[in-house]
Amino acid sequence: SRTLRFELKLLADVGLLGLPNAGKSTLIRSVSAARPKVADYPFTTLVPNLGVVQVDDNSFVMADIPGLIEGAAEGAGLGVQFLKHLSRNRLLLHLLDVSPVDGTDPVENFAVIEREVRQYSEGIADKDRWLVFTKLDVLPEEDRAARCQEILEAIDHTGPVFEISAVAGLGTIELSRAIQDYLIELQEGEATEQESDDSEAQIRTETHEFSVRQREIRKARRQQAKEIDDDEGDD
Repeated sequence: SRTLRFELKLLADVGLLGLPNAGKSTLIRSVSAARPKVADYPFTTLVPNLGVVQVDDNSFVMADIPGLIEGAAEGAGLGVQFLKHLSRNRLLLHLLDVSPVDGTDPVENFAVIEREVRQYSEGIADKDRWLVFTKLDVLPEEDRAARCQEILEAIDHTGPVFEISAVAGLGTIELSRAIQDYLIELQEGEATEQESDDSEAQIRTETHEFSVRQREIRKARRQQAKEIDDDEGDD
């Protein structure tokens, strides 16, 4: 006999990454008909949400993934259980709050997500990733460009950068058009089928190995807890 483990992966063109309350759900509500829960506290998104973004005569699918926190690769918060859904995405958007209400540093917040994703899968971490500064509406208009530039100079990011406020509708149309243009260009000049297969195989291997490691860790913890309980029972 054999034991088979099946995992369902969502298919989307674009995946959203970020800390809880970075503005991911607000963005997908702004540019699509999806209606995930939005609130001014973290962890409002507990499951992935999909939205279809219409751009003129074209469209693409966007996936809102529950937020990550530091230590997610070791199981903190909701862990990284939903990152597997990003393995089939063509483009990742890293959403970064320019002025977090909890007073945290956007530069460190950026680094947290980058570390957690890379710990989970080098293949996913190496996917094309754009940086999206969010919640620009909380800053005076004259301070926005300088604040984004200050953060950008302190982090390690060389890809495209966008500045948006999903609540105010600032920059979301430009972002959507840029994504659509990118996807069309990618489709027209797509890598060879063998290269795509190799990349998918790498991600499958990495995500499987990560899942196995996590199961072994949980098993060891349960065994340790059982031994402690047995020792206390003997006393």
